[in-house]
Amino acid sequence: MSLRSKSVPSADQNYVEFYIKNKKMDLQEQLKNLFPDHIESEPEEIQEEEHTLFIQKEPMICKFEKRKGKATTIIEGYEGTDEDFKILAKEIKTKLSVGGTFKDDSIIIQGDYRDKIMQILKEKGFKVKRVGG
Repeated sequence: MSLRSKSVPSADQNYVEFYIKNKKMDLQEQLKNLFPDHIESEPEEIQEEEHTLFIQKEPMICKFEKRKGKATTIIEGYEGTDEDFKILAKEIKTKLSVGGTFKDDSIIIQGDYRDKIMQILKEKGFKVKRVGG
């Protein structure tokens, strides 16, 4: 038997014991040990306002095109801000679980989803016009 394995702990064992001891301490306790003079303040409540989209009078245009041999659905004609249009684009892409982009004041969605997009937009209160096919 070696002397090392029996009586003297190795550096690795010390590190493991130290790690396990500190792992049991939660983050708050570790921070209190590091900064004992720190006074805790009440966490500020962040109020999120629900963003409402601008509803327009003119209908948005939902059309189908083939670009580089692939089907794409293009939504144009939004009169609100670009930020609102980007939010709308993200919501459509998320609901349909498809890729797409916001470019040149239009939303380009990968695939032919005109019917589903028109239904989503109508539920939000938009007027939509189908163009092409």
